Amino acid sequence: MIRESLQPRKDWQQQFEDLGFSYHSIDGLYWDERYAYRFNAQQIDVLEQATIDLHQMCLQAVDHVVRHGQIEKFAVPRSFWSEVEESWRDKEFSLYGRFDLSWNGSGAPKMLEYNADTPTGLVESSVAQWYWLQDVHPNADQFNSLHEKLIEQWKKFDGKGVIHFASADSEEDIGNLSYLRDTAIQAGFATKQNLISDIGWDEANAELVDANDTKIENLFKLYPWEWLSREQFANHLLSRPARIIEPAWKMILSNKAILPVLWEMFPNHPNLLPAFAESWRISGNFVKKPLLSREGENISIYADGEVMHTPGEYGDEGYIYQAFAPQPKFDDGITPAYTSIGSWIVGDEAAGIGIREDETLITKNTSRFVPHYFVE
Repeated sequence: MIRESLQPRKDWQQQFEDLGFSYHSIDGLYWDERYAYRFNAQQIDVLEQATIDLHQMCLQAVDHVVRHGQIEKFAVPRSFWSEVEESWRDKEFSLYGRFDLSWNGSGAPKMLEYNADTPTGLVESSVAQWYWLQDVHPNADQFNSLHEKLIEQWKKFDGKGVIHFASADSEEDIGNLSYLRDTAIQAGFATKQNLISDIGWDEANAELVDANDTKIENLFKLYPWEWLSREQFANHLLSRPARIIEPAWKMILSNKAILPVLWEMFPNHPNLLPAFAESWRISGNFVKKPLLSREGENISIYADGEVMHTPGEYGDEGYIYQAFAPQPKFDDGITPAYTSIGSWIVGDEAAGIGIREDETLITKNTSRFVPHYFVE
């Protein structure tokens, strides 16, 4: 795993805007092709297998939580406990997720967390870095089958009628949502797109409706379940008025309380880090994580007598404690970076990686996205 310095392509911004990747320079610098990461084929095999293994362990962990009545540990509203259980037992359709891994190219990749409900970074991981590869390394390969696998996974969805796609009013969220909608269209579905704030409840007909009062039969929501389950109309969802993707059982996997469950079930697994609900059970350096934290908020690293902390709005829901596995640092003397690998799962298959860089050990929403390629 080598970080290379490169000359950015001319007019790459226009290419990406034509592809719908309009937020390429959000916060000043997001997509960063001054660098690229080079892997060999054996390293890609390691990442692919680790992702498949982690996904299968996570599915077993969900089953364990449901069978042993442990949902209360996950800060899920009590009214939704039975919905989560029923969703799992019904094997409700799931589209995708993203593991965040710490790895320097040797040894075993370590799972930091699983973004299983509303992971973003799709456009850049799938389309943008593939176009970059064709221009910069046309004879190389890339761990990237996201587009094809998303289309094939949509074809397994047995919902009838239109799929509504909804997100918050954010340029990045809307960009990811539009891309996912496009993959559903390519799989043969009729679709509509709107903001989550446009969704309402028709009391007379007991149904979810969009801004045009059209019934919503299937809803893909790029909007966290922990927010959705606390909306004013949340209790209406318990009657299952629509098929919702991602399903309610993802409330277990998208929650960091799954990390201690995984460690309890698979102790000393090479892709897992020790994780517990109590800090005293951790020996050595560790990270304190809120159950529902997003974009690196309210994370505290306790390492070598020092503490690093990020602000945010999380923590009231509780914390877990995970052994510290620092992301590798790459430093060319110009732009040093701590690197996090996001490894995608679509259905039950590994589907590629996206790499983010941050100036600190905590990957935040201000991190940069850097493309990758591999050679035999």
